[in-house]
Amino acid sequence: MTATAAAPAAPGVRDDDLLRVEAVDGGHGSTAVLFGVSLGVPRNGLCCLMGRNGVGKSTVLQTIVGLLKARRGRIVFDGDDVTKLKPYDRARAGIAFVPQGRDCFPQLTVRENLRVVQEARRDLPKSGIDDALDLFPRLKPLLDRPAGFLSGGQMQQLAIARALVTQPRLLLLDEPTEGIQPNIILEIEDAIEQLKRTAGLSILLVEQYVDFALRLAERYAVMDGGRVIDAGDTAGLADGHVRRLLAV
Repeated sequence: MTATAAAPAAPGVRDDDLLRVEAVDGGHGSTAVLFGVSLGVPRNGLCCLMGRNGVGKSTVLQTIVGLLKARRGRIVFDGDDVTKLKPYDRARAGIAFVPQGRDCFPQLTVRENLRVVQEARRDLPKSGIDDALDLFPRLKPLLDRPAGFLSGGQMQQLAIARALVTQPRLLLLDEPTEGIQPNIILEIEDAIEQLKRTAGLSILLVEQYVDFALRLAERYAVMDGGRVIDAGDTAGLADGHVRRLLAV
């Protein structure tokens, strides 16, 4: 990684943000999806990225972690330009990604799903698994159960716990409440609240459940048609403002 000079900040992006996405174009293969996307994630804070289905939110996350290439613009993490780094180098730098769909190894037990992450990163402290389980105590009695036999809510908690084992500085969450029963949504919200109080952790949350997202976030961004159409602080945000944008 190489240090970069700060670019002029776009709305919703500040020079001291842990993550800055600066005027990024991107997409899938020959299909353009993102057009000049800029957003920032504050240090030790949470930014919620909202928008209707198909506007490019997941593509933004996949581009940040390097699964998709940025065709133009920059991705700056803690002052370093990571735009051309491989996904595993971004992970080692401290970026963790929980994709939509609650990916896990269904044939492995909950314990093995957590251990495989730790074994892949020998530099990680041994306390990572215990720390992750403390956030999701429902998983503790299920450690010997194959992940494929978990409920949707339990699997989502496991997916987040697996990412936390890497002890990231930036956590990307793609619609963690999708298809989850209400009581588990509250547990996930509580866990995210605890994570926000963890020193050194920032979160970029993609979410369509507006109340859930805005309760957690200090910063928001709204996408439509592959562009960020509005961004700013959630403090003092007018009631219904985001809902009106999502209805466009």
